[in-house]
Amino acid sequence: MSAWKAKRFWKEVNVVPADGGYTVHLDNRPVRTPAKAALVVPTRTMAQEIAAEWDAQEGQIAPATMPTTRSANAAIDKVTHQHAEVADLIAAYGDADLTCYRADGPKALVARQVEAWDPLLDWAESVLNVRLNPVTGVIHAPQDGAALQRLSARVHAMDAFALTAFHDLVSLTGSLIIGFAATHDLHSPETLWRLSRIDEIWQEEQWGEDEEAAEMAARKESDFLHAKRFHDLARSIQ
Repeated sequence: MSAWKAKRFWKEVNVVPADGGYTVHLDNRPVRTPAKAALVVPTRTMAQEIAAEWDAQEGQIAPATMPTTRSANAAIDKVTHQHAEVADLIAAYGDADLTCYRADGPKALVARQVEAWDPLLDWAESVLNVRLNPVTGVIHAPQDGAALQRLSARVHAMDAFALTAFHDLVSLTGSLIIGFAATHDLHSPETLWRLSRIDEIWQEEQWGEDEEAAEMAARKESDFLHAKRFHDLARSIQ
């Protein structure tokens, strides 16, 4: 962790081809992850964004200003070594997906959920070949096992970089379906974030905005938008 506390020592930042993708050199020294692994990412555009983050550092290195570097580190140091466990964790959201749990009232909220979430479930049926069924209330109602297996297979097929992004897309929204919708560009990420917050927006309209909750929601939205960006960078044209 001491490397994160060091002050800038380099003059030039360069993207360099490497086995398996691209890396970033500070002068002639390759960047490494906190676990001392080689920081090799799958696309040049991701490497360029990481290089820009390092080049923007002045004085002491500030990890909070380097989101793409931090996500790449997570993919290499954590997700690569725990791929199956992470995939299982995220795939499990399908059996309790946000879009499937509906209020029993008031009617206006019920209608808003139907308008926002039914098209997502219809899209999943047509594109992902799964049909998740909505229920009223918060008591868990198991989904079709075969549908969940198909969703799980899609999650397990992701590489470490895609899965790193997908983890946040799903966990921040509580919805496997919204996560897939983001990776398939069904809507803009801003729209998908709003679709994940139907209940919270309703509560704000009824009772007013809580400042602390609003700040937390803004941070989560920023993280969601970054996750979508990171996923796109991992899939960008070389």
